[in-house]
Amino acid sequence: MSTKSEQEALDYHSQPRPGKIEVSPTTPFETQEDMSLAYTPGVAVPCLEIEKDEEKAYEYTAKGNLVAVITNGTAVLGLGDIGALASKPVMEGKAVLFKKFSGIDSFDIEVDTRDIDYFCDTVVAISPTFGGINLEDIKAPECFEIERRLVERLNIPVMHDDQHGTAVISSAGMINACKITGRKLEELKVVVVGAGAAAISCARLYRELGVKKIYMIDSKGLVHHKRDDLNAHKKEFVTEELCCKEEAFEGAHMVIGLSKPGSFDIEDVKKMAKQPIVFTLANPTPEIFPDEVRAVRPDAIIGTGRSDFNNQVNNVLGFPFIFRGALDVRAKKINNEMKLAAAYALADLARAEVPEHLNKLYGSQLVFGKDYVIPKPFDKRLVVEVSSAVAQAAVDSGSSLMKDFNIQTYKKELLKRI
Repeated sequence: MSTKSEQEALDYHSQPRPGKIEVSPTTPFETQEDMSLAYTPGVAVPCLEIEKDEEKAYEYTAKGNLVAVITNGTAVLGLGDIGALASKPVMEGKAVLFKKFSGIDSFDIEVDTRDIDYFCDTVVAISPTFGGINLEDIKAPECFEIERRLVERLNIPVMHDDQHGTAVISSAGMINACKITGRKLEELKVVVVGAGAAAISCARLYRELGVKKIYMIDSKGLVHHKRDDLNAHKKEFVTEELCCKEEAFEGAHMVIGLSKPGSFDIEDVKKMAKQPIVFTLANPTPEIFPDEVRAVRPDAIIGTGRSDFNNQVNNVLGFPFIFRGALDVRAKKINNEMKLAAAYALADLARAEVPEHLNKLYGSQLVFGKDYVIPKPFDKRLVVEVSSAVAQAAVDSGSSLMKDFNIQTYKKELLKRI
């Protein structure tokens, strides 16, 4: 960043008061009577109701609309292991996104430990406060074990967004790219460049979509059966058919980069099939820039992680609405069915006619095609379509025990909120 841009960022985070979030009351608090209801003696009444039935916490407290954004600062947004406290501006930013995009309140919580047991015990101990847990910026492979343990121990939704957000959004892009190219998901040959949290989760969700041929490339090359240096998560994607990166790219229909600049290049893209899907998601500098891809493959469908190019794979298209739907039906888990429902809802929305106000906002005519396969973050229809799809999937899959859920009624409620 330039010196001017750096100062603008510092000013944004410090003015008119430090930080980006605050707590505001939702009930009147102007009189002595208000005080007696909000605190003592009136507050004892809901306390005793919750003591008798813990589900009453959803009626008498903010629990049902409150998510914890929790990190230990070991893998922060392009910055790496900068520690818990230094990660706080990012976590506050995540809380702002929750509020602005889906109306969910959030507390950011920075846990200063790298010990998995201590971290998990801390989250479990504070979990009664929240309706959901959003894990954020925790490095691999620890993040897999942390999420697994917390999902197992808690009966509220837990999701590590760095893993699943990218998987859901890129899956939506993949679904729509197949619509354009006339391919079936089960026919795809997909190369995943990277083997961290997002890469592993993307590959797992692609399998759930029906993709059968997935080839993973880490810093040492292709993940194949002759290697003896693979952790358990990489071993899920070993191949016995190929032995090198070049063979993996030969005739591939899609590559998704979740690594670093230069981890694949123009020569690799040249080897791919006609109308290749090239998602180059390293941030802020992609593995390979879109104009470089177009120079050799003008027929490519290209996505990045950046807002200044078409088809941004942006996690804000996922987590606010996945948690919105999960919270509103009191889901106990965020399962694969809910993530797939989110992906398909996003894909459907990109194919729908775009409201004129959205065209004006983005300064272009947005029409489904190779330059628009993923919805835009400020599309207000997202909270309705994605949240309702997730909620319905939670009910259908048994993650929610809600008996009288009506998706059309729920959509009308969501419309009122926006």
